[in-house]
Amino acid sequence: MALLEVSSLDVLYGLRHVIRSARLSLSAGEIVGLIGPNGAGKTTLIRAISGILPPARGSILLSGQPLAQLTPAQRARWLAVVPQARHLPPAFTAREMVALGRTPYVNWLGNISARDQAAIRRAMERTDTLELADRRVGELSGGEQQRLMLARALAQAAPILLMDEPTTHLDLQHQITLLDLIRDLAHRDGLSVLVALHDLNLVARYADRVILLLDGAIQAQGKPEEVLTREVLSRSYHLPLSVIPAGQGKYPLIVPD
Repeated sequence: MALLEVSSLDVLYGLRHVIRSARLSLSAGEIVGLIGPNGAGKTTLIRAISGILPPARGSILLSGQPLAQLTPAQRARWLAVVPQARHLPPAFTAREMVALGRTPYVNWLGNISARDQAAIRRAMERTDTLELADRRVGELSGGEQQRLMLARALAQAAPILLMDEPTTHLDLQHQITLLDLIRDLAHRDGLSVLVALHDLNLVARYADRVILLLDGAIQAQGKPEEVLTREVLSRSYHLPLSVIPAGQGKYPLIVPD
């Protein structure tokens, strides 16, 4: 059974359909890349799956349990989210920021246990943020804050990770480092990842499956070689694109025609 199942999902802003009849699933150990032009509905879909936006119709199941029936704390044990927009408290230290990921596990007194401390340290080590631990969030660069948000999500120890443009503000080295880590977490540790990305070449490199969203509706989904084709991409992005087949580098290359 899939860890995440979305069926016939509609999301409305007022009377306007933003997501229409979305169907998707996410299994343990896989990375699903969510692509589409600006305004396609990627962020809205992730926010709906995370429980922030209530659906107008349809269902979201987490290991067979309706999302709508779970408390916020229960949801947080299933789903960790790395959002696109950052609203981080500037006076917090980096360690305090990551510690927020342990909120679903602390007792009513708010005490941080040794287990929580170990999870926080492990998350910061894996995201290369441990050296930032005592610095104030407001002093950090956009890329450093982005890595902190991933560390917070990893400290949460949820089996499903939702990511909305996680490579924003990261230089090329940290983009690759972050996505290598995500692939390792999925393929080795069994994490389920739904990640929205604009860079189609990163999607080709890292996604096990790809979902193409256009005007709020899923237009295609399947293996990267089934979705990332010249015809599908050129039609969806209204731009002539070429897909150079994988060579020794193993991954196809997508370039403007």
